[in-house]
Amino acid sequence: VQLQAFGGGLVQAGGSLRLSCATSGITFSTYTMGWFRRAPGKEREFVAGIRWTDGSTRYWDSVKGRFTVARDNAKNTVYLQMNSLKPEDTAVYYCAATPAPLSDSPRDYTLWGQGTQVTVSS
Repeated sequence: VQLQAFGGGLVQAGGSLRLSCATSGITFSTYTMGWFRRAPGKEREFVAGIRWTDGSTRYWDSVKGRFTVARDNAKNTVYLQMNSLKPEDTAVYYCAATPAPLSDSPRDYTLWGQGTQVTVSS
């Protein structure tokens, strides 16, 4: 089982990035996928998630209207489109998977990728 996140980088405030998380070894279409992030000195926090059953989504308040999560079951990949990036979005971003319903708690996610660094300069 493998989750591999990529697409991070350095971007100026107001810019955009798209993160991807490719999965293998799981029946992707039956997993809820989540994105989390951990900024230096802070706890890991939920960013966005997308439920496998109906594609419904959930976002952390601080990213609503700026970030969009989507999934492509044919490619076993989940995406996080990040627009209007702010310096406070700087963090390592992780994708995660759970067979459970959509949750914003990292404890409910059983599979984790290695993380990709996003740095937003002011």
